[in-house]
Amino acid sequence: MADLTIRTDRRAGRITLNRPAALNALSHEMANDIKTALDRWRDDPAVALVIIDAEGDRAFCAGGDIAAVYHGGRAGDHAIGQRFFADEYRMNATIADYPKPIVAFMQGFVMGGGVGIGGHASHRVVGDTTQMAMPETGIGLIPDVGGTWLLSRAPGRIGEYLGLTGARMGAGDAIHSGFANLYLPEADWPAAKDRLAETGDAASLKGKTPPQAALADRDLSAFGGRSVAEIIGALEAAGNDEALKPIRRNSPLSMAATLAMVRAARGDRRMQDSLAREYRFTHRATEHSDFIEGVRAQIIDKDRTPVWSRPADPAAVDAMLAPLGDAELNWED
Repeated sequence: MADLTIRTDRRAGRITLNRPAALNALSHEMANDIKTALDRWRDDPAVALVIIDAEGDRAFCAGGDIAAVYHGGRAGDHAIGQRFFADEYRMNATIADYPKPIVAFMQGFVMGGGVGIGGHASHRVVGDTTQMAMPETGIGLIPDVGGTWLLSRAPGRIGEYLGLTGARMGAGDAIHSGFANLYLPEADWPAAKDRLAETGDAASLKGKTPPQAALADRDLSAFGGRSVAEIIGALEAAGNDEALKPIRRNSPLSMAATLAMVRAARGDRRMQDSLAREYRFTHRATEHSDFIEGVRAQIIDKDRTPVWSRPADPAAVDAMLAPLGDAELNWED
């Protein structure tokens, strides 16, 4: 069975993630195939819009399939991860800049690489099972796939909070934070997709009133601290154990870099600038960050007890985010 089902359906290009047993985890080949399909439909007059959805009830896409990246890094072949991240980010940028409407229907887990597919579409539909998150600091990475761009544009200090803790968002919070823009009960999704394919008119898609956004009323002022240490101090003073628990568990280097990157992304003019900065970290990740240990603990051995060893001082963050020279992720016009 193919990991993706790509076809045309009346006036729509259709891309369906088809790895439900793996929570529709995104492989390198899938990322390339999505971009290839979008490039093919870009100038096809028969395709008025694109629909991206996924098989299974549990997940739209729970993240990137990083096992090959992990094993390559363990063996000293860092190019496997570098090629995967570069191609994935080009696919993310293609979605963000696509000249035709892209409608993503995102049920269940939508994390990491799943946000990179659905979170940059023009029409981002969430429902009552949706659980969105950027949990990369828990595996020694940073919120990539354009995640720092999205986090930087969330209201207040929500971006810092989500980036450091990896907290999950339901439909209401996802819309409030700018990760989605339409709520529709999932029972209504089949009819909505049929109507989109029939009419080719994305404007016909009408959302309903989303659930209340819990984050709208949260005091996240502690996340305005200048450093992770300052944020931890403010959270301790406030007795906010809910936020402190994941921060104490996640990679210090990843959190320090995430804080710097979310704030830097607020000055970016386009998502590609954020992606290029993210690539500086992920290009180096298998060799110079906590990524290998984080994946080992959370995904491979599943002992959930990573031993973080990388320094998290400003010099270490600067080294991870320094320009890559000829390896820099550049963008064609």
